[in-house]
Amino acid sequence: MALYAIADLHLAFSTGKIKSMNIFPGWENYTEKLESNWRKKVTDNDTVVIAGDISWAKRLDESYEDFAFIESLPGRKLLIKGNHDYWWTSRKKMDTYFAENSFNSISVIFNSTNVVENFAVCGTRGWFFDSSTDEDIKVLKREVGRLETSIKLAEQTGAQPVAFLHYPPVYGDFECEEIMSVLISHNIKKCYYGHVHGKNAAKRVIEGEYKGIDFKLISCDYLKFTPVLVGG
Repeated sequence: MALYAIADLHLAFSTGKIKSMNIFPGWENYTEKLESNWRKKVTDNDTVVIAGDISWAKRLDESYEDFAFIESLPGRKLLIKGNHDYWWTSRKKMDTYFAENSFNSISVIFNSTNVVENFAVCGTRGWFFDSSTDEDIKVLKREVGRLETSIKLAEQTGAQPVAFLHYPPVYGDFECEEIMSVLISHNIKKCYYGHVHGKNAAKRVIEGEYKGIDFKLISCDYLKFTPVLVGG
């Protein structure tokens, strides 16, 4: 029973492919690549964390086809919010929607944690490292609180907390000090993040050890549409 991770699926089945990523270099036939690679690695006994930007749907009731696709893939799926997940709503509404549509392998990490083997999955969307407006600061504080809550719950399980964010907490010479402070204070050893796309942007990502934390970019295109093994 292994734990895998990937981010930025950007599914567009529910939007009539209006927002399909197929128009971008390297994303041609991406859903077919994703499904093929996923099925080669992930079994029904495994779990995959999807760290944000999951569906282009703007409302939960418009997301059916995208989640039907995710449900059809092997394994359990744990979702974390991304900046384009406008369909994301309250936990109760999401849990109800998934249950009503028999999306039984899908659940969310939202002020919560989930134990997979020896790991306790925790995390949140995160926010910009250069937040400066009053609204940005407000959102950042909320995200810091959600991350803290999720990690504390993970620590209570006795399993090793592994943090998942959508936004990178550090990128090039920039760092979101508030998010990094939470990760460091809780002695997080592994952190996975998405959001960054394209070869040029990827040149500035931080991977490997930084301030005692092992960072890994898991954007769909960066991973060549293949979930990466976290452990198991």
